[in-house]
Amino acid sequence: MKTEIELKAHVRDSGALKALLHEKAEYSGAFEKDDTYWARAAPPAPDAPALRLRVRRQKRTLPDGSAASATVATYKAKEVRGGLEVNDELEFEVSPGPEFEGFLKSMGFAPGISKRKRGWDFSRGGITAELAEVEGLGWFIELEILASGIDAGSLEETVEAAREKLLGFLDELGIGREAIESRYYTEMLKELN
Repeated sequence: MKTEIELKAHVRDSGALKALLHEKAEYSGAFEKDDTYWARAAPPAPDAPALRLRVRRQKRTLPDGSAASATVATYKAKEVRGGLEVNDELEFEVSPGPEFEGFLKSMGFAPGISKRKRGWDFSRGGITAELAEVEGLGWFIELEILASGIDAGSLEETVEAAREKLLGFLDELGIGREAIESRYYTEMLKELN
């Protein structure tokens, strides 16, 4: 399992930020992501943990113009630590997507909230930067570091080192700390309804 350490911040001028990212990082491509969050409708036992799974239909266009589509299932054990999301993540491709969703329904899961994102990916020095418009919420910059092989004893150290690196890049992009958003997108989308 990988540990994803990320922060996201509101963006006022997506065009200017996109140009700055082209200067400061390597362009990885454009994307469209349609996410549906599935939850077990009724746990099989009263003490069973709540299980949630994201199913993402994604389209990517690489810098060379080639395109790819995939359906990806993701399970995350999520936590927010001082404005950073620290998520243990298990992700795998499923094919065909509609049959996998049929399987989820047969296992007692039901689709819930949906999220649509489009934008561009960049990378620099172990950081993935995603400039994304989230439908209904506006523009965000997501900065992420993926770490693997972290044990409980070194997690806090790893998170602190990632925090410094992510905040340093955010500063370089001219985005103030007040723009950092600690809520999950799903929370913000639920507030809209």
